[in-house]
Amino acid sequence: MRIATTLALMSGLLGAHAYAADGATTGPHGEGPTAASTVTLTAEEEQNIKDGRFTAALVWHEMSEYTNAVNAGAQDEFKRLGIEVVAQTDAGFDGARQKADVETVLAKKPSIIVSLPVDPASAAAVYDPARAAGVKLAFVDNSPAGYEHGKDYVTIVSDDLFQMGSKAAIAMADALGKKGKVGYIFHDADFYVTNQRDQAFKKTIEQDYPDMKIVAEQGMADPARSEEIAQAMVTQHPDLDGIYVTWAEPALSVLSALRSAGNSHTRIVTLDLNEPAALDMVKGGSVAALIADEAYNIGVTAARSAAGAMLGKEAAPFLVVDSLAVTKDTVKEGWKTSLNKDVPQSIADALK
Repeated sequence: MRIATTLALMSGLLGAHAYAADGATTGPHGEGPTAASTVTLTAEEEQNIKDGRFTAALVWHEMSEYTNAVNAGAQDEFKRLGIEVVAQTDAGFDGARQKADVETVLAKKPSIIVSLPVDPASAAAVYDPARAAGVKLAFVDNSPAGYEHGKDYVTIVSDDLFQMGSKAAIAMADALGKKGKVGYIFHDADFYVTNQRDQAFKKTIEQDYPDMKIVAEQGMADPARSEEIAQAMVTQHPDLDGIYVTWAEPALSVLSALRSAGNSHTRIVTLDLNEPAALDMVKGGSVAALIADEAYNIGVTAARSAAGAMLGKEAAPFLVVDSLAVTKDTVKEGWKTSLNKDVPQSIADALK
């Protein structure tokens, strides 16, 4: 879910090389992480925000289950703070359309814009009119190239990427009894989100689980090749106990490869919530766990940070939300925590 919505942003992320070398997440420009929970407002500040009669616009790259959750978090927090949302847009992954969206919402004179840039490399031209108008800008996942934190934008809010990858390793260890042979399918592209998550999984397995060995690893640049990669991996290593897959959509192709091979032994751990993967997990299939971010809380944090900026409060440059391991036993709670919504009906039915 999450990475499928952001792959189209990769053109702006290439060359970032922000890796989690020491067990800590870094932002797209090498920023250190600050917990989203540190963003707080006093009762007096909240009242001052309400008295300010501020307005906001939500300018999205596209709408997906992930974006819907982020959007809902921002909407709810703005409503709580008495900030009217005057516009919400969907650029359909089109940078030119996002530029037009910003120009359109500026006619409504919002005090704040919360947005995820379609293409960070060229996004300065998209947001420059808003910046020139004095609009407070808060971003999700990335910021326009050349923009300076604190001067041009309030903050970037994203995941604790190393935590997500590390929790995937812990979930794999739990599924395998802390021993066994593991396959590792990582994202073979320079994309700071997936790179850090993948590396954290590998590092955690290697450092913390001496009886677990990564015996097969393969990069995946094109998600369409993931089934082929998995087929080759299980053919060469039929005794694999688990396979880590860089995110949920290609994990479905790995699941298909296991089913085709009649393999009911190898467990899958992947990242991001996905209904078909969760359904397999609930039904006792190959999927052992899904690691999810708190997408709803990303929206809450971006909105709260931007609201505070209207009073002159400074936010840290890179704010990160927590993640959680979603298993068969915790899928209802996990869906609610991550997306602030109930599990899809198919999963609810399978749990009965």
